[in-house]
Amino acid sequence: MLQQRTLKTLTRAVGVGLHSGQRVELTLRPAQPDTGIVFRRVDLPQPVDIPIRAEAVTDTRLASTIAVGNAKVHTVEHLMSACAGLGLDNLYVDITAEEVPILDGSSASFVFLLQSAGVELQNAPKRFIRVTRPVEVREGEGANAKWARLTPYHGYKLSFEIDFDHPAVDSTGQRVEFDLGKGNYSRDIARARTFGFTRDVEMMRSNGLALGGGLDNAIVMDDYKVLNSDGLRYDDEFVKHKILDAMGDLYLIGKPLLAAYSAFRSGHAMNNLLLRELLAQRDAWEVVTFEDERQAPTGFAQPVRAW
Repeated sequence: MLQQRTLKTLTRAVGVGLHSGQRVELTLRPAQPDTGIVFRRVDLPQPVDIPIRAEAVTDTRLASTIAVGNAKVHTVEHLMSACAGLGLDNLYVDITAEEVPILDGSSASFVFLLQSAGVELQNAPKRFIRVTRPVEVREGEGANAKWARLTPYHGYKLSFEIDFDHPAVDSTGQRVEFDLGKGNYSRDIARARTFGFTRDVEMMRSNGLALGGGLDNAIVMDDYKVLNSDGLRYDDEFVKHKILDAMGDLYLIGKPLLAAYSAFRSGHAMNNLLLRELLAQRDAWEVVTFEDERQAPTGFAQPVRAW
């Protein structure tokens, strides 16, 4: 049986929110089988649980935000991406503010935290959402077109193409494909940082956003070049971060997908729209388990290797 996974022990991190600039403490704790991933606002007078699901996403401007009532957690996608990359099914995320810490702007620190705590197999079958026919969402026409789609695939692979009219971005790789069964998430995707432009940062800060952002947790560009003194971590770091984000956004469906995801100029909003479209088309997916691990897609049976 291909089993569910949680952590062996709890682990903690302290950081600041990218947009709020607030100090925030994060505690990642093991959870029972079939719990899923649950964010818990422990700073409120009465702690509030926010289980992940596509319908829990209430805001997709600049990041993915989940909420129950008035209790929110912003910028969940990098931590969710790490959970997807490591195949974690069940986890409690205790958080002391309304935004997940940005740490270094990638998911590498979350991968390190999760692997330091250790991954434990649980006595329950791992449940996948298997896409059985194509589902697509599109917006705009011509030069403004963007789209995202899921198609049937015995495994999980993602391909993404970006289109930024900027010298620093245009000189790097614009398209990347990553197959979770063949690649190594920690090595190939996790270190890609979020990025932004100085002109946008100034505007966002005037609106009370990006207050915790800087050169130590983002790639920052002026009109011509990357300003970070250490340059890029990957030749195609920009588009790899879009893959990282997409893995986090798509894992908000609550179970790992068996599908091929492809996208052009997509973002948090379109990724969530794609999940909602998939769920609405009940004949386009099914929930599956694997009693025989050998029937599972390559790479899913073995816990992900450390660095």
